[in-house]
Formats: sequence, structure tokens, C-alpha cells
Amino acid sequence: MTERTIVGLRAQDPISQAGVASQLRTRPEVTLTGFDDEEPAPQVIVVVVDVIDEEALRMLRAIQRGGTARGVLVATEIDEQKLVSAAECGVAGVIRRAEATPDHLVRVIVSVAKGEGHVPADLLGRLLEQVGRLQGQVLGPRGLHFTGLSSREMDVLRLIAEGYDTAEIATKLAYSERTIKNVLHAVMTRLQLRNRSHAVAYALRQGLI
Repeated sequence: MTERTIVGLRAQDPISQAGVASQLRTRPEVTLTGFDDEEPAPQVIVVVVDVIDEEALRMLRAIQRGGTARGVLVATEIDEQKLVSAAECGVAGVIRRAEATPDHLVRVIVSVAKGEGHVPADLLGRLLEQVGRLQGQVLGPRGLHFTGLSSREMDVLRLIAEGYDTAEIATKLAYSERTIKNVLHAVMTRLQLRNRSHAVAYALRQGLI
């Protein structure tokens, strides 16, 4: 028997709350839960809004701060700018309200619970264009990448992860040991990394190695 995904629901109006709740309660793939201590914590929280305004973003930020649940946003109006704002608040799945049939909504909930993401195809294309422009016009000229690291900083992290010490990294990159120590100190301070092992873990998570 397939394990049910535990789902929480928050909507900006009671009609939306009741309507989506009635759809989800009948589905064998999910279990709808509340937000009190008596019920299990949700794995996915569905947020239903008309527009992604500041009120909606506050709701999403509260969910992000509140625990490990992943967010699915159902919105009437979505554009790529608002999509970026929602992503910054930890949303993993986005659905247009007009496309939020019970089957589609449940498919997205289940995929998000598995660690996957979902964005409408047309928005994904525009979002990728925007990402490319940001890298090319803003980050690239400053020597930065989406990790927030410069090319030199990424090189130092990669070599640390491969087991090289400071002197060996300096030789490989043709910098002084002092420069390598300064680079490493700056990275660890900015990213709040505790030690070299923590730096290696960060490099792995970011796909640098």
C-alpha cells in the first residue's frame, strides 16, 4: 500500500479553504491535517491565493520558518517575477488555479513530497531566460555565480574538498598562501561555515564537486 502524503492547507479566504479541502479529503494519496500539536506535522503545505502579494509572501515565509514542510502554491495570477519571489520563500511547486484539478494538484503534492519541483512549462521557460540574463548581465561581470561565490572561491573550495592543504592550493592556483587563507576566511565567514569539513559539505550540496 502506498504511503499517504500528509498535507496541510492554507488559503486566503474560507471558500477556497473549504473547496480545496473537500477535494483533498477524498484522495487516497494524501491525508489532510491541521496545524495543532494533536495531529501529525504536514510534509507538504498547499497555499491557495489569488495573487502573490505581500500577504501571500508573508504566509510562505512563515511556512518556511516553521519546519521541514515543502510548499505548493496555487495562485490565480502568476508571472516570472512573482515566481522568483515565491521561490525565495521556499516554494517547491507552483500551479495556476485554472489548472489545479484534483488529479493535477495531487500529482504535484506527491512529487514535491519526494523532493521534486513543479513549475508551469511556459513560466519555466521565461524563468530560465531571466536566470540567464541575471548571470550574464549582473553576476558575470562581477565575477560571481548563483552560488554567491567567485570563480577563485569555487576553485579553492573544490581543492579543499579534494584534500589539498593551503600550500598545495596556493601552488596549483598560482597565489600566495596568504591569499588562499584570506579567500578561505572570507568564504567561511560569509557563508557561516565552521571549518574545512563544513566547507566540503557546502561544496557538495552546491554541486561544486
